[in-house]
Amino acid sequence: MAVVVQGDKLADNKVNKKENENESGLIETVVAVNRVAKVVKGGKRFSFNALVVVGDGKGKIGCGLGKANEVQAAIKKGSAYAQKNMVSIALRNTTIPHEIIGVSGAGKVLLKPAVPGTGVIAGGPVRAVLEAVGISDILTKSMRTANKFNVVYATIEALKGLRTKEDVAKIRNKEVAEI
Repeated sequence: MAVVVQGDKLADNKVNKKENENESGLIETVVAVNRVAKVVKGGKRFSFNALVVVGDGKGKIGCGLGKANEVQAAIKKGSAYAQKNMVSIALRNTTIPHEIIGVSGAGKVLLKPAVPGTGVIAGGPVRAVLEAVGISDILTKSMRTANKFNVVYATIEALKGLRTKEDVAKIRNKEVAEI
C-alpha cells in the first residue's frame, strides 16, 4: 500500500492493499492502515494500526492487527501476529466445499462455491483473504457492514466453518458413501 506520512497528514494513493511474498513463501496483504489520535495535555499523539492478512496460497490463513507509532512497524507487528495465528481451511480444488455464512461483530459474509473459471467475485477485504488462502473460484456477498476489520474477521470465521465430506463422515462415524 502506498502510504506516505506528511507531517500530520496520512496520504493514501487510492491503493487498498499491498501484496508481496516474503522469504518464507507466505502471501502478505495489507488490508487497512488507520491513523488514530490520543488527546493529551500538550495536544494530540498520533499512532497507526494496520490490518494484515497472511496466507500460504494452499489453504492456510491468518490475520493480525498491529499498532505502533509508525506505519511500517504496525504492518510488521500485524504480519507477525497473523503468522502466529494461522489456521487450516478445508478446500475442494480451487473453490470451497459448500455455501456458508460467516459473522463477526456487525460483519456478515456469504461465501458460495463456483465452477472453475469463474474467478474471485468479491470486494476488497474479502478478496484479500480469499487470494491469500489460494481460492480462485468463488462467489461472495458482504451483507451488513462495510467495515474492513469486521468483514475480514467474518470471512475468516466462515472459512473456519468449512467441512469436507470426509470430515463430516468422520464426525458421524460413517463411510463417505453413506452421506
